[in-house]
Amino acid sequence: MMGVQGVMSRITELRTQLGIVPPTNGTAFASALNEAGGKIGNTGGTGVTGQAVVDAAKKYLGTPYVFGGTDPAKGLDCSALVQRAYKDLGIDLPRTAAEQAKAGTKVDSLKDARPGDILAFDSPVDHVAIYLGDNKMIAAPKPGDHVKIQSVYETPTHIRRVVGTEAAAGVDAAGAVRPASLQNSASLAGVPYADMFLAAGAKYNVSPKLLAAVAKVESGYNPKAVSPAGAQGLMQLMPGTARGLGVDNSFDPRQAINGAAKLLSSHLKEFKSLPLALAAYNAGGGSVHKYGGIPPFSETQAYVPKVQKALAALG
Repeated sequence: MMGVQGVMSRITELRTQLGIVPPTNGTAFASALNEAGGKIGNTGGTGVTGQAVVDAAKKYLGTPYVFGGTDPAKGLDCSALVQRAYKDLGIDLPRTAAEQAKAGTKVDSLKDARPGDILAFDSPVDHVAIYLGDNKMIAAPKPGDHVKIQSVYETPTHIRRVVGTEAAAGVDAAGAVRPASLQNSASLAGVPYADMFLAAGAKYNVSPKLLAAVAKVESGYNPKAVSPAGAQGLMQLMPGTARGLGVDNSFDPRQAINGAAKLLSSHLKEFKSLPLALAAYNAGGGSVHKYGGIPPFSETQAYVPKVQKALAALG
């Protein structure tokens, strides 16, 4: 049997793995561990956690309710809030509350719900919210109100889990589209270095088409390219970054692609968003954290949509 010291050691290990601040008593730890359930085992095929959905939705707290509104600067309605929170993490949901009530997979009851699940109300469905846990939800409630946290005031007619389901073919059950960065790629016919993109993508769990799109924007598939800032090779790695990735020669296409795949994989895991991962590739992860999103640099602001456009062109 595990002794007291072993138990305490295991608790410390769990705290570290889950990012839990050391509690003052056993009850607090149990509560924190339960709350962390939304951070583990709830990623499904997307790599996005339920807690990440909650955090994305909280960015819109205080936004006015506007029926039909989809622009946070002007106002959001209930389904636009849900759609926007998921979209910020690279997951596309349908626009209406009724359609969102069919997304993902069914959760049987509120006691089984996890943070990030969609709560839908009434029949036919006319309202949706995002579950926070502990019988709380975040919603855009009604005209004259604003996005806020409130108690789950009645039993939802539908509870849907979009992150935390097994996904296939790039689509979560019943309609949630996985980020393009996480989808498999069947073919890169006609693309230079296609075999290398495919191999690196498989090794680092990154879409080969994403790697090809980055190479297209970075260098136009030129392995000898050098930028005015000193970035080198097919994937335009800075010398210091290349060394940190274990790339000895950035002008070697295979090394460069593997280094870029490793870097993009890291950014995707950290930011759980394709646009933010691309912004980090261009401007550095520190800048993305500093500005809380895509940095306000003209180069980076232009870079992200360029890569997304190149990715879309690859199918």
